[in-house]
Amino acid sequence: MEAAQVRDMTEDELKTKLLELKKEQFNLRFQKASGQLEKTSRIGEVRRDIARVKTILRQKADQASA
Repeated sequence: MEAAQVRDMTEDELKTKLLELKKEQFNLRFQKASGQLEKTSRIGEVRRDIARVKTILRQKADQASA
C-alpha cells in the first residue's frame, strides 16, 4: 500500500482499513507462534501499513481542527 492510495481514502475508509490491518496482524502473529507462517516479511509490511494509516488519519484530524 502506498501513501498516495491511503491519502485518497476518507476517514471512515481509513478506520475500516486500520481494523482490517490489525486483524491481519493478529492472524500473522498467531500463525508465527504456531509455526505456520511462511512469509515472515508480511509482518513488517503490515506494521508499516498500520503506521501509515495512523499517520494519515492524524494528519486529516489536524487539518480538520485547524
